[in-house]
Amino acid sequence: MHYTVMLPTAVADIKYDNARERLTITFVTGRVSEYVDVPAEVAASFQSSFSKDAFFNTYIRDRYDFRDIAPARAS
Repeated sequence: MHYTVMLPTAVADIKYDNARERLTITFVTGRVSEYVDVPAEVAASFQSSFSKDAFFNTYIRDRYDFRDIAPARAS
């Protein structure tokens, strides 16, 4: 029998605008953040990474300026 390990993730959706080099991340909390001046290679690696959370924490968070577009939903 073969099992696939599903890792929990805080990332719900990833969008990238090549022309503007903007990476938009929607988190499972509902928060939406836009990261600026993100190279296409970084965005592509993020989208194809096995662990979105690990990639985000290592290569995006605290490395690129961002602005929140939508706050987290109230719990």
